[in-house]
Amino acid sequence: LTRNPYSLDRNPCGSSSGSGASIASNLCAVAIGTETDGSVVCPASTTGIVGIKPTVGLVSRAGIIPIAHSQDPAGPMARTVSDAAILLSALTGIDPRDAATQKSRGRIQTDYTRFLDPNGLKGMRIGIARKYFGYSDKVDKLIDDAIDVLKRSGAIVIDPVGLEAPKAYEATELEVLLYEFKADLNKYLAGLAPNIRVRSMKDVIEFNEKNRQREMPFFGQELMIQSQAKGPLSSPAYRKALQNNLLKSRTEGIDAVVIKHRLDAIVAPTGGPAWTTDLINGDHFTGSSSTPAAVAGYPAITVP
Repeated sequence: LTRNPYSLDRNPCGSSSGSGASIASNLCAVAIGTETDGSVVCPASTTGIVGIKPTVGLVSRAGIIPIAHSQDPAGPMARTVSDAAILLSALTGIDPRDAATQKSRGRIQTDYTRFLDPNGLKGMRIGIARKYFGYSDKVDKLIDDAIDVLKRSGAIVIDPVGLEAPKAYEATELEVLLYEFKADLNKYLAGLAPNIRVRSMKDVIEFNEKNRQREMPFFGQELMIQSQAKGPLSSPAYRKALQNNLLKSRTEGIDAVVIKHRLDAIVAPTGGPAWTTDLINGDHFTGSSSTPAAVAGYPAITVP
């Protein structure tokens, strides 16, 4: 069980909880997290560090245990934006083992630290997504103070902008995840060394059931069971769900807001405060702003 180093009864969020807690407790200077929806930015937020979720395709996923290829990236986590930029520079590149990286050809930067301009906010158009406030009065106060800093730094703040909460694609995000989780994990496991006995999601489920006392003392594997029941990626239900995700999160979501207000960035709280870990009832998760960028495959950064 990973604990939040600032308060051991608090949750460090996940799934990159080890990366976040290790940096926050000075076990390392930088680490790499992986995200499907919130798994870089949420643990970075709850442990008070910087987390960058890159655009899908900027960083190779080869060798990383997958969940959903339409949303998964790996990204840097660090104490400072400078350190995160240095690590991001080392992570990017075209990889023949991950076809998604071909989309980054001609767009990859070899040194992201050259964009660390103290005067870089002057004239930048920043939209405030107020739909993602309200999880915590204390967090909202912190973000409003940060918005004042943006203004004093020369940013043009448009407040609010109408980036809606993702009700229009919450169900289809899970649907896509379930289809892709099965297909991607099966492909990953099938490519391992011949002496590895677990070769599919079905094998993982069976292993967990046989070793339930050790593997699942606090939780089950409901998502894996739901995923195993899904068909192939050629299924009409999967294709329809993926199409809805991209339409609602990109075309009618982030893209529409950015174009309408000519924005350089959108700002919102990453989430609420770290909650107490509850092994009986599960997470007391109040909500977050990670979903639009996650479903769209777009980049996000959280800063303390």
